[in-house]
Amino acid sequence: MPNIKDVARKSGLSVTTVSRVLNNRGYISEKTRKAVYSAMAELHYQPNELARSLFRQHSNILGVIMPSVEHPFFGKLLQSIEKHASAAGFKIMLCLSRQDAAKEIEYLQMLQGNKVDGIILSSRSADIQSHLNHKFPFVTIDRILNQSIPYVSSDNYRGGCLATQHLIDLGCRRLGHITGPQKLQLQANRRDEAFIDTCRQNGIEPIVYSSSEENFSNLDYYQDIEAMLTEHRVDGVFLGNDIMAAQTLQVAQKLKISIPEQLKIVGFDDIPLASLTTPTLTTIRQPIDEIGKYAVEVILNQLGGVVVPTQTILPVTLVKRQST
Repeated sequence: MPNIKDVARKSGLSVTTVSRVLNNRGYISEKTRKAVYSAMAELHYQPNELARSLFRQHSNILGVIMPSVEHPFFGKLLQSIEKHASAAGFKIMLCLSRQDAAKEIEYLQMLQGNKVDGIILSSRSADIQSHLNHKFPFVTIDRILNQSIPYVSSDNYRGGCLATQHLIDLGCRRLGHITGPQKLQLQANRRDEAFIDTCRQNGIEPIVYSSSEENFSNLDYYQDIEAMLTEHRVDGVFLGNDIMAAQTLQVAQKLKISIPEQLKIVGFDDIPLASLTTPTLTTIRQPIDEIGKYAVEVILNQLGGVVVPTQTILPVTLVKRQST
């Protein structure tokens, strides 16, 4: 089995230079890098990642805990995290908790025990905080765990205000909203606060339905949507995500409610689905790629001993389409 000395001999470089290429340390010319990779390919040499990580005291792996990748928001977020981690020379280890608190805690303990360099946590477990090693580099997405763990989020409150005010400006006076699960301190809940505040500031009594974790897991909000449309005859709705908004289009079609003449709809996220529905969805665009980028940067800065902000709030925008 070939070793690093064989690679050095084949490439005509020193063992030290080959080691620098493998560990991405110091300046390395593209010519030198290509020579090493070419020698590795010819020899079928695979570096021993475990040995390298022990030598460096780093694994160059970031752990990522997410509830799901079936939801398009998390799928796009994962792509962003992987892209920016890879650009910095890191791989990711993905753990899917599926809203199972015990599984989330088990994954957390595994990642901390296996010495990944940091953990990006998109947690939906109420029990997670007591299991965190606070000396470990962490960042959460869209959730505040405590004042010492940094988080990255879009400006959910501003997004809720933009969505609700847009409906009011278009003449809607019976406004409905379906919230996400309320048991967790998610920053997404600020969308709900903004909807209620903006309605009342305009003399409108908000109509609010609360969804459950089961709705989130199954991506199924039909029952609440149909109840809201039939029981309250709303003329404008702000939904907590674009999946809800797309399902509202389907329920409205079933009930023979015309969009946007009788009902105006605003979603949240601006996932690709929003521009593919008929009619297309007006929505609040989250900067999903920027969220992933900043989450990776927060971990890398912690590894480098840089003091990081406890919160990173990114701006959102209203994207006007046919549903309003």
